[in-house]
Amino acid sequence: MAGIDEKSVERLLQNQVIAKALEDQNQEVIERRAYVPPLCDVFKAPLTRLEQVDDYRFDIDPEARRQLPSIIANQVQKVIGLGDAGGASGSLFCKPRKIGVVFSGGPAPGGHNVIAGIYDAAKKANPDNRLFGFLVGPDGIIEGEFIEITDELVNRYRNLGGFTMIKTGRTKIDTAEKMALSRETILSMELDALVIVGGDDSNTNAAFLAQELFEDGVQVIGVPKTIDGDIQVRDAEGNVLCAMSFGFHTAARAFSLAIGNLCTDSSSDIKYWHVCKVMGRVASHLALEVALQTHANMTLIGEDLADYVDRQRLDAARQRGTTDYTAYGMTLRHLSRIICEAIVARAAVGKNYGVLVIPEGILEFINEIQVFIIKLNTIIAHYNQTHDQDFHTAFARLEAKLDYLRRLVHDKPAGLAPNIWNYRDDELFNALPSFFQEGLLTERDSHGNFQFSQVPTEKVLLGLVKEYLAILKEQGRYKLGIRRQYYQKTLRKAGLDPDLYGPAIFRNYPRQYLLVKESIISLKTLRQALSGQGLLDAEGKIPPAVAKIYNASVPKFKTQAHFYGYDGRGSDPTRFDCIYTYNLGMTVFSLIANGATGQMAVIGNLEKEFEQWQPLGVPIAPLMHLEERKGKLSLVLERSVVDLNSSAFQAVRAMRRQWLAATAGSDHYRHPGPIRFTGASEEDRPLTLLINSVGTEPIG
Repeated sequence: MAGIDEKSVERLLQNQVIAKALEDQNQEVIERRAYVPPLCDVFKAPLTRLEQVDDYRFDIDPEARRQLPSIIANQVQKVIGLGDAGGASGSLFCKPRKIGVVFSGGPAPGGHNVIAGIYDAAKKANPDNRLFGFLVGPDGIIEGEFIEITDELVNRYRNLGGFTMIKTGRTKIDTAEKMALSRETILSMELDALVIVGGDDSNTNAAFLAQELFEDGVQVIGVPKTIDGDIQVRDAEGNVLCAMSFGFHTAARAFSLAIGNLCTDSSSDIKYWHVCKVMGRVASHLALEVALQTHANMTLIGEDLADYVDRQRLDAARQRGTTDYTAYGMTLRHLSRIICEAIVARAAVGKNYGVLVIPEGILEFINEIQVFIIKLNTIIAHYNQTHDQDFHTAFARLEAKLDYLRRLVHDKPAGLAPNIWNYRDDELFNALPSFFQEGLLTERDSHGNFQFSQVPTEKVLLGLVKEYLAILKEQGRYKLGIRRQYYQKTLRKAGLDPDLYGPAIFRNYPRQYLLVKESIISLKTLRQALSGQGLLDAEGKIPPAVAKIYNASVPKFKTQAHFYGYDGRGSDPTRFDCIYTYNLGMTVFSLIANGATGQMAVIGNLEKEFEQWQPLGVPIAPLMHLEERKGKLSLVLERSVVDLNSSAFQAVRAMRRQWLAATAGSDHYRHPGPIRFTGASEEDRPLTLLINSVGTEPIG
């Protein structure tokens, strides 16, 4: 560019103020790195030991017993602090070790502190201990790609978000070849232990690796990670051992900050409904926490919809002497009606705006959609197995996929249930919008799961909502309430008597918010109503002031759609997640130093105050059950969904009417504020856990 003096630019960049402003790190990052999370009391002792706890019972799947015989009998272990570092216990605890760690699956805030906790505990026990990080997830184990973790590396990432230190990946060690290559890497490195930080599939991998490496004397420990919050460990009696996986609190707070800002925007601009989809493919924990954090006008909880029973349809069927089985479980159309009712109710008091929160996986809880997903998963898996070819490669275009499905109505391939795709399925599927058909037929993820994030869920719902709102508008039931004072002022300014016109125009005159009569749905019907009361002007026209009031009563439904996922999982962790994950890392080393394998490192009493936290080792194998993945049964760690009997859900359900705020007066939006790393006002745990903790007994 002409006119630019390169030397002047160089001098500009050398200016101390400008140089500091352009640095990669800001003061917040510097303070974060310097922060030292508090330790659970047991980790303040010179060393720890494990105490077996026999109070917990698990329903063990026979397949888990068959496939994981070496670790299936593991019990819950409590970490206990020891004051004396001498003797045999001290020798075992402090002996030199080589430990490997790997991140698996999507990032979650706090992962770096897990590594920091392991590293600090290992170096404290013996400065000769060495920690290695496998690069880019499980591929690093398979291919032998790793780095040694050093003081400089750990200190660079303390208390910071992401998995940047060693990266992550979604590869599963799920074949004999991958298992053999992993074992070869681990043995060649002479590792004493391997730590797998990940979600349900990753901890499933940890169990199988623990079994594979048991005879080699290599320990394997899992760490529960997922922002979705769907790893919550309970025993067969429902006793909570791990209330929440790490990263959940940070993601929920990040989403809540953005959605809280939209609440402010919505109530300022008063013309948009913001539709906010938050991550949560299998469970609605994040949506529930966001509801508590923001008091959004409406939050859908998938588990609640799945539990829905339409009593009216059941009663109608009973009177006919039949049973309406479709009355069990929510349908898309009925859900759209529920949303419309909320929109209409708020509009009636002048609030033609609001915030709706929906979980990413809400479609999985809709009965009719779930049936489609199950059938399509089965059809796709059968095609892949039968033809040894990928369904999505063979039928690249939507029309080709639809044509294959149509042929299934008549042609019944061997090995596929004869009624897997019938005329009714074909008819219902073809009635769906093409973008939704495309979404339901999208390629499954690496775990065989339906990719809900790839489907514009909000677009599906909003299409039905807009369709039904148009009907309600034609019926005169969807109106924008007019403030009585505004109506009276407008008419008086025009020299008209508001009390004379009011009963002719409104069905609830003189209430605070006035609703135009249902029979008045256009200027033509307004003219007819005024004419019947002799209220037209001298020329037989609608007075302009009255027309102005009518036009103001006609709602315009405008929406803005938002998706919250990757931004939240990339946030710097909350103080809660910093402390949680650092102590998780400490727990990991205690389990390794005391000879455990096939265990998941967790913190018990997480829902309580920090002083009551109890580091534990929980057996992974007894938590595993057979589940359908990619069209076949596989042994996996079971995910946890929202408990509809929990105090947190019951509180949200009890507050729904108040937070909808379909009454005259202010909304009840709560402003969670930004994630603060310091300060007394920063919350010490997720609100879900806080509410659920009331009245519960801690782990002793």
